[in-house]
Amino acid sequence: MNTAELKKLLNNLTEGSVSVDEALEKLRDFPYTDLGFARIDHHRELRTGYPEIVYCAGKTAEQVKAIFHAMEGHDNNIIGTRAGKDMFDYISGSFPDAVYYETARIISIRKKELSAPSTKIAVITAGTSDIPVAEEAAVTAELLGNDVVRIYDAGVAGIHRLVDKLPEIRNCRVSIVIAGMEGALASVVGGLVNMPVIAVPTSVGYGASFGGISALLAMMTSCAAGVTVVNIDNGFGAGFAASRINSI
Repeated sequence: MNTAELKKLLNNLTEGSVSVDEALEKLRDFPYTDLGFARIDHHRELRTGYPEIVYCAGKTAEQVKAIFHAMEGHDNNIIGTRAGKDMFDYISGSFPDAVYYETARIISIRKKELSAPSTKIAVITAGTSDIPVAEEAAVTAELLGNDVVRIYDAGVAGIHRLVDKLPEIRNCRVSIVIAGMEGALASVVGGLVNMPVIAVPTSVGYGASFGGISALLAMMTSCAAGVTVVNIDNGFGAGFAASRINSI
C-alpha cells in the first residue's frame, strides 16, 4: 500500500464508505507479511517512495515464487534482480504478466505505470563486456519510472566514441558510468559533464584487474570531482541511486 492508497482508505473510512472491518482487512498485512524464511516489507514504498525489490540470487525458485505471491495482493510493481532464466521459467507459470530481461537478469511484474521525470539518465559503458551490468542499471532505472539513454562501448581506448555522444549525455540529469579493466572512463566523464556521475566498477578485465578491485580503487580515487562509486558489478545499486537523483 502506497501513500495515495493509504490516504484514500483513511478518507473512505472517515466518510463511512468503508467499514472498520474492511479497513482492517486491507491493513492486515501492514506493514509486512511474515513467510517464515522472509518478511515482505509492504511499508517500504510509503517510507522511501519505492517498493521492496527482491534479490533472487541465493534464494530457491520456490522461495521467490512465495515472495511474489505475498507481494501480488498489493498494488506495487514487483521487481526481482539477479534471477536466472530457469527461475523465471518456474515463476512465469503462476505469473503470466511476468517479464524477463535476460541480459539484466531481472524479473518484472508491472501493476501500474509510473510517471517518468522529464529528465533522463545516461548509462554509459566502457566496453561491450560491461553491458550485463549496464542493463541491470538501465532496466532498474526504467522500472522505477525513468527514461534511459544507453551509450555502450565508449571506452577511453577510443575516446572519440564518447565525444560524439556528449550532447546526448549532457542532455541527461545523471550519468551511470560502467567500466572494468582500469576503470578510467568514470574520471573522463566526470571531467566533461556538470551532473552527478555514478561509477560502477565491473569484474571485467585481465588478471591484474583483480576481479574489479583495480577499477573500484581507480574510481574511488578519481581526480574528477562529483564521481561517486557503488560496489563491483552493482548495476542495481547504481540504477536505484540514479532514479532517486532524477526524481528530486
